[in-house]
Order: sequence, then structure tokens, then C-alpha cells
Amino acid sequence: MTKNKRHWLWNILIVLTLAFCIYAFVAHYKNWSKIEEGQFKIYSGIFRQSIPLASLDSISYVKRIPELERQMGFSWLAREKGVFKDSLTTTKVHVFVDDLRQQKIRIVHHDSVKLFVNFSDSLQTQALYDRLNAEIIKKGENPK
Repeated sequence: MTKNKRHWLWNILIVLTLAFCIYAFVAHYKNWSKIEEGQFKIYSGIFRQSIPLASLDSISYVKRIPELERQMGFSWLAREKGVFKDSLTTTKVHVFVDDLRQQKIRIVHHDSVKLFVNFSDSLQTQALYDRLNAEIIKKGENPK
């Protein structure tokens, strides 16, 4: 009886593929954000955005994201992330949405660039909205 052995290269390739898939899932699973050094930073996997707090123009809640054309990114179940193009104004729109069923924060910065963001936890979304709204109010009181 001959016994077929799997080549060691295939074993390594299978393990590396599984590790990469697990890493990609964990990296894109949720949004991470922080406000430090006068910047609002949000990232999810390979998608990153850094916005100076001084350049925030407006912030509001929206129930739905408008119809956008995907440039790069993905939609999976109730998540949507990536860079999209607004077909009306042909501007880039960054989307970091963990739950499409919940309200999203629409952030306009640098006069026309938009960002849509929410978290799976609505309290975390509300806390981010309150913090960014306070920054806009503070900017309005101290114009440069």
C-alpha cells in the first residue's frame, strides 16, 4: 500500500490563506475612531480617513445614504464601507457604516467632501455626534 503525503508547501499555503482571511474579517468587522491632536480619525481595515476638526463644516443625522456609485469598497449584510462617488456632484464620499438600519452621521468637511459613519452601538454613534457637534459649536464661537 502506498501512502500519499500532502506536500508541506500546500500545508503552509492553506494556513496562510486562513490566517489572511481571519485578519481581513477582524480588520473590517467594525469601525475604530479617535479624536486626538485636533484630528478626527476613523478607520476600518484598509479604509482610513483623517479630518482636521477645524475643517468640519456641518454634521447631521440621516436615515439613508443617498444613491452612490461604488469606486472601491464592499457591502455585506448591514455593513457598507469604502469610497463612493456621488453621481450628482461627482465628489468622493467616504462611507464607514456598521449598521445600515440605524441612523448615520453625515459629516461635511472642506466645504463639500462628505463622510457617512455609524457604529453598531447607537450609544457610541450618539457620543461621536455630540463630540463632533461640540467641536463645530466651539469653532463657531472662535472664528479664525
